[in-house]
Amino acid sequence: MIWEIVALYAIAFCLIVGAAFSLIGSIGLLKFNDAMTRLHAPTKVGTVGIGGLLLASMIHAQMFSDGAWHDLLIMAFLFVTAPISANFIAKVNIHKGSCTAPPPPPEDDTWSTLDVAEEDRALAPTPKG
Repeated sequence: MIWEIVALYAIAFCLIVGAAFSLIGSIGLLKFNDAMTRLHAPTKVGTVGIGGLLLASMIHAQMFSDGAWHDLLIMAFLFVTAPISANFIAKVNIHKGSCTAPPPPPEDDTWSTLDVAEEDRALAPTPKG
């Protein structure tokens, strides 16, 4: 009986935290101006928000039914794919020149995302800036 009450409080806490982070991520997506700052809000905050909601679902399924391992798989998939997709979107924005380029490395003359072979330089569009 006591564990069910503790589980209900944990579920409520996870739902509130998950919903709050999802709301903050959505507002950040709407309020920020350029693509790189818009990218930051949903990937960082949204992952924690959806993670909180899935954690609440896992606690509920474990305490009041047979358990749900598919929520754990969804959470693992989300935590693996969200940073990778955000990295690719950021690289596309850097290559298109739609944002300011990051500063050059202090002791290196090449950088992997901006290094273009000589034969490909004629094909690449010139960066805006």
